[in-house]
Amino acid sequence: MYLTKEEERTLNGEDGETLQKAMEILVALGDIYGADSLIPVKSAQIAGVSYKTIGDAGLEWISDLNGKVKVPSILNPAGMDMQRWQDMGIEPDFAEKQIEVIKAYESLGIRSMCTCTPYYLEGFSATYGDHLAWSESSAVSYANSVIGARTNREGGPSALSAALVGKTANYGYHLDENRVPTISITVECELSGSDYGALGYLAGKDVGNRVPIFYMASTPSSDNLKALGAAMAASGAVALYHIEDITPEAQKVGFERPAENIVIERSQIDEVYEEIIGGNDDLECDITAVGCPHCSADELEEIAKLLENKAIEKEMWVCTSREVAERNADLVKQIEQSGAKVLCDTCMVVSPATEGHNCMMVNSGKALAYVPGMCKVAAKIGSLEECINKVGGGN
Repeated sequence: MYLTKEEERTLNGEDGETLQKAMEILVALGDIYGADSLIPVKSAQIAGVSYKTIGDAGLEWISDLNGKVKVPSILNPAGMDMQRWQDMGIEPDFAEKQIEVIKAYESLGIRSMCTCTPYYLEGFSATYGDHLAWSESSAVSYANSVIGARTNREGGPSALSAALVGKTANYGYHLDENRVPTISITVECELSGSDYGALGYLAGKDVGNRVPIFYMASTPSSDNLKALGAAMAASGAVALYHIEDITPEAQKVGFERPAENIVIERSQIDEVYEEIIGGNDDLECDITAVGCPHCSADELEEIAKLLENKAIEKEMWVCTSREVAERNADLVKQIEQSGAKVLCDTCMVVSPATEGHNCMMVNSGKALAYVPGMCKVAAKIGSLEECINKVGGGN
């Protein structure tokens, strides 16, 4: 892989040990995947934030680094709401460690905005064709598919390395030839709301890590596309998808229809709703959690309307980024008047608070795929209306 003289100096340690380590990671990835060079990135989004997932070893590794990031950089969700962790039932020992993790990242110049939806943040936008180094699976899918930007599904260390160097290796989804669809999916039914998460949960299992192009009867919203991509990234490893006449590259580039085709019918989607993953069919869900990926302002508005004049009887979490919550304080207030909790910085997948429950009802195909394995809690998917009905409460 070609390196500039400046990059070679960094690799040789002339810019310090931290940047040398970062460059070694990027060069190793480039060599493995046949990259020809490093390319500048516009921003980085870094995973490996929840103390639940990285533990003491991860905390020690981050704390040993010195330097400042060269591009705007933010974090993936943490293991708790950084301000309301006690309301979640988080233990003080965990909270102390989680705060240390965030401070270690902040010392590197990274914004302590913990979210899986960085594209909602002011000053962190991505546009068509931008090269990024993002690591959260649903954010990667949204960036590649809905925005038409270019990023591989970076690991936490490689995204952090790209942030420190300001560059990443030029391979994978940064290249035109790897963005061409290799399998098509025909959806033979109308879809709405959580149907897109259920579709993604099904499709991801069949597609694996390939690039699909969908042919749909329905016209999805940006929130629908977010849910579809997040679910496929969780049940499979899909980092890029296209939808004929909808997503930007399908419109701008145009693709021939791949020879291999999968047909998904209404009955298959209905079956996803009927199953409890990781539990038996008569298990009662004792908590509802929505916002995986983090809720948009439109989703908060819909939740607020559905909860209007209700007093819920079971635990309900609504997860979003702190910036979106602060910009929509009136909606947050309306939601919390019902007894639901609007939680920032975290989500049900990476928080140890989830583990205290038996069965979680979600409206997300991503959460349906992850909660049983990562949290050892059974999960069932329903529409947003069904999720809210599940927590009860009269008018």
